[in-house]
Amino acid sequence: MSISGVEKDRRELRIHENAAELSSNLAEYIAELSEAAVKERGVFAVALSGGSLITLMGKLCEAPYIKTVDWAKWYIFWADERVVAKNHADSNYKLAKDGLFSKEEPYPGLPVVASLFPNHFVLNEKDQWVTFITDSPKPPPERITFTFPVINSASNVAVVVTGSSKAEAAHLAIDDIGPDSPQLPARMVQPIKGKLVWFLDAEAASRLDGIKASE
Repeated sequence: MSISGVEKDRRELRIHENAAELSSNLAEYIAELSEAAVKERGVFAVALSGGSLITLMGKLCEAPYIKTVDWAKWYIFWADERVVAKNHADSNYKLAKDGLFSKEEPYPGLPVVASLFPNHFVLNEKDQWVTFITDSPKPPPERITFTFPVINSASNVAVVVTGSSKAEAAHLAIDDIGPDSPQLPARMVQPIKGKLVWFLDAEAASRLDGIKASE
């Protein structure tokens, strides 16, 4: 496995050769955070977004993590959710339940950046922790979402990006592109006291300034 780790402006960039290696490293990262949180506070609180993230977290359902992670101590929240029924194909809950929490081992009941889109007025929300939108540029249009006051209060934030189609977005979000940079949600992920780690595969990182995945 070849992983390139880079510290850049208080952010850690972990660049992997492919999505499979990223998935393995992401599982190890989450498992370590879970173990530390359970030892310190007795619980591990995690907020999940939807999309390909759930698939990339799949290694947590394999050895050794399926046996070693203390799943009963997890408190799971949704960073965003589509306003649809829980069993709807667009539901992040259904995606996570089917893809991550319905494996052979029994699990306890479950107690973009979220649904924050470029240049949307919700990006400037300062007071509400959770809000809703009715004009998402991607279907379905109605969604509820955490806001940046919550996201940037987290102890640890992981942003996961894969594929060549995301290379331009990763470049705009991570690199210093001057004062004319668009108002991108990913650029606004700036934990106040916590740690931010970007997980990228080589294709997603291909346009980053001066960064290459290890050979």
